[in-house]
Amino acid sequence: MAKIVVGRALEKDQLEAALNSHRSELVAVYGRRRIGKTFLIREYYAKHIVFSFSGLRDGHRADQIENFMIQLGEISNKFKDESPANWLQAFNLLKQYFKSKRETKKKKVIFIDEFPWVDTMRSGFLPAFENFWNHYCSTRKDLIVVVCGSAASYMIKKIIRNKGGLHNRITRKIKLEPFKLPEVKELFKSKKINLPDVEILKIFMTLGGVAEYLEHVQQGDSSVTAIDRICFQKGALLEYEFDEVFKSLFDEGSYHEQIINTLAKGPKKGMSRDDIIKDKGLSSGGQFSKSLMELIESGFIEKYQAYRSNRKRTIYRIFDEFCLFHLQFIRRYKGNSWTKLYQKNEYKTWSGYAFEMLCYKHIESIKKAMKCDQIASQNYAWSNSKAQVDLVINRNDNMVNLCEMKFYNDVFTIDAKYALSLRNKETQFTKDSKTKKGVNTVMITSFGIKGTHGVGLVTQSITMESLFV
Repeated sequence: MAKIVVGRALEKDQLEAALNSHRSELVAVYGRRRIGKTFLIREYYAKHIVFSFSGLRDGHRADQIENFMIQLGEISNKFKDESPANWLQAFNLLKQYFKSKRETKKKKVIFIDEFPWVDTMRSGFLPAFENFWNHYCSTRKDLIVVVCGSAASYMIKKIIRNKGGLHNRITRKIKLEPFKLPEVKELFKSKKINLPDVEILKIFMTLGGVAEYLEHVQQGDSSVTAIDRICFQKGALLEYEFDEVFKSLFDEGSYHEQIINTLAKGPKKGMSRDDIIKDKGLSSGGQFSKSLMELIESGFIEKYQAYRSNRKRTIYRIFDEFCLFHLQFIRRYKGNSWTKLYQKNEYKTWSGYAFEMLCYKHIESIKKAMKCDQIASQNYAWSNSKAQVDLVINRNDNMVNLCEMKFYNDVFTIDAKYALSLRNKETQFTKDSKTKKGVNTVMITSFGIKGTHGVGLVTQSITMESLFV
């Protein structure tokens, strides 16, 4: 079954290693909503899952326990008349079931999905689970217990960095990230969807690498028709997705959505922590810090370094393609058709920034195309009052690359005016940074560059094809 799981090579290696290890394994899997966590575990461990249970969203303890017992009843009639009063009793029944199964070399998988939904206040679920793992599962050699959840902050704090009964008990942790462009292309290929790279690029810039979103792209689609159907048509799959994401991941009354909305209205390059607080008149205490960190851990916001002249600043910006697209277009133009909206100048401006964000997510591919992927580097943004560079790759081999990223539907022409701007950036950066390293300009574009003014100025031209490697 593993062959039908697109990409996820490192994650599949981890899951396979758990199958072949000499001990029982406790595996924590986390990642944002619709990223493909459940699919990965169910498909890869299809022949090994013995007991599977998924938490109920907003379910009370009694409902969660009843659901647990229904799943246990499906694998054994022995417990059909049992009604455990609490989670300790429920896990004891699961223990009894596995005690009736002799220990074998073949691993048996227990899969608990949406783990955070079950661990409600005063439910007693987490202590009971800790007891189940520590006093039973860990004494055997043939069990794999997979706990899975979308709430990254919960999974990190309560499971991976648990300071109680699960402290240092996790044997493997898997953070499932969105697909990169090579995996998106592989996914479409597996569905016999043949699209030019530039169309895949446009879809990625809108939906990101979220597997479930991408599954709804169909044969015969262009980027325009796919986005229109998935995001804008009546009853569209993602019509209310933005609100659902925040309801499912974060507590009400927190600052998550306020922070996202502030960043969406602010400069596309991002804002400092103090600027976010000032804009919304928020308190800079623990609640704000917790919300900001959870957004980073969940992949919605990126914390990165930017230099203003020689002064280093920490900047926060939206780093989730769909959130950015929703706030820019879906929320504002609900009821409209993307077949008309994409022709607006607003889309051209937005796509330029979305392409920059995409390039940041594929820096390793860019460095590979530059043949410097084995060389360590610092990657950051830089600006002063006279110039701005969105991506500086400051390498440990005495070279600095100033990367210009341009999303264009054709070959990009470097004219005299643009060449002057590029030279000015090199001059200003060298002067401000006082670097002794070699400084050169790299163009990252859709289809490449042309024009004699770029000769001798642009040292490397990287096209979108390199981003798919």
